[in-house]
Amino acid sequence: MNIYRKFIFYFLIMSLLSSCHVARFIFWNTADIKDYKKFPSYKIKKKEPVFNFYEAATPVQLNIPENFITGNNTDSFENFLEDHKTVAFLIIRNDTVIYEKYFKKYNHNSILPSFSVSKSYVSALMGIAIAEGYISDTNQPITKFVHELKNKNFKNITIENLLNMQSGIKFSEAYLNPFGQMAKYYYGTNLKKYITKLEVKEPPGINYEYMSVNTQLLALAIENATGRKFTDYFEEKIWQPLGMESDASWNYDSKKHGTIKAFCCLNARAIDFAKFGRLYLNNGNWNGKQIVPEKWVERSTSIINNSLDSQNYPYTYFWRAKEDGAFFAKGVLGQYIYVFPEKNLIFVRLGKKYGKIDWADLFEEISKQL
Repeated sequence: MNIYRKFIFYFLIMSLLSSCHVARFIFWNTADIKDYKKFPSYKIKKKEPVFNFYEAATPVQLNIPENFITGNNTDSFENFLEDHKTVAFLIIRNDTVIYEKYFKKYNHNSILPSFSVSKSYVSALMGIAIAEGYISDTNQPITKFVHELKNKNFKNITIENLLNMQSGIKFSEAYLNPFGQMAKYYYGTNLKKYITKLEVKEPPGINYEYMSVNTQLLALAIENATGRKFTDYFEEKIWQPLGMESDASWNYDSKKHGTIKAFCCLNARAIDFAKFGRLYLNNGNWNGKQIVPEKWVERSTSIINNSLDSQNYPYTYFWRAKEDGAFFAKGVLGQYIYVFPEKNLIFVRLGKKYGKIDWADLFEEISKQL
């Protein structure tokens, strides 16, 4: 291929990538750990003073839980983590980092994507917006704040319905279909346009169905209610008060439209994700200052409805809640913030892939060793 043909080829590829979500899907394939570099993003600035966890004098030594041992496992917990596609694994107890390991050339300073863990941040920000009076309560219809929803059937869908994934909206979450809605929302360039095409499938408040568009609608509601860009409000109310170690970023759809991709795309250091876990471990209080309303945290981390995710974990306000009191935020590729209040533990696991195990079950088993 001569230089002229190469130029034409790459020009066509870049043109397709800039305008067509199907071409982006085919070229980039499914979501991966480097996706945050592929999309434009807003910078979320840290603010001094930085909060630092204590460092354990002697990190804990962990064993592979017996029910996770197979013929292919080695006797090393670190090898077990690496074999299951982990890139970062942290355990914090009593504000002390007792275990912190990185793999695949990643380290403490690496920026990593959270994927759907970001949904839990949107939930927290909604709780703050309600506490500040921008939104009255979760019983308000989403149409009061998101005017792109033109179908009259949307008027019955409340913020509560969206938070519990019981909206009744017609939406396909299938990640592997390049022509599906999830691919369009993830790889597309005009989220607000796509929202105008949404339809309602069934009455809200009845059936659980996980769909990322619910989170997207809530983020737009927060923007419209507060009159502020989502990331500016997030930076002021959550990121900076928690004394994050590093700036973060949050991807948006395109430079032309600039709509936050609220359902997936907060990117940060693993240690800073752990601080969000600490906030919820302490009922929304950060060193004496109430960041997220205590009642909001309590409701978010309790079993309050019949919503069950694909692994049968109860789902509330973009968190999974367990009967033993533990709760966690979860993202594709096995990104986790897992909090176990009974033992004052926070786990963060970020992965290159999911790793084919139930990580929440693993965290529970590891807790028994601590």
